[in-house]
Amino acid sequence: MAKSVASITTAVALIFAFFILFASFEMPVAEAKQCSKRAQKWTGPCIKTGSCRNHCRKREGAVDGACHYDFPGFACFCYYNC
Repeated sequence: MAKSVASITTAVALIFAFFILFASFEMPVAEAKQCSKRAQKWTGPCIKTGSCRNHCRKREGAVDGACHYDFPGFACFCYYNC
């Protein structure tokens, strides 16, 4: 009984070491750089980031969008891959 517990413990330790070893070889993911630009077709203040995001994706062909402060209030900014 003690021998089987020791062999199970050894097997679990080896599997854990295997995962730790190969997790360090993971390839880094290259992310595209994004540039922001104020939305050209947006009118009025930007209140909801979700609305800005939908506008940028559907009407301006951008990857993403968000509301940001731009004097004198909040404006919709679209993000494009540079």
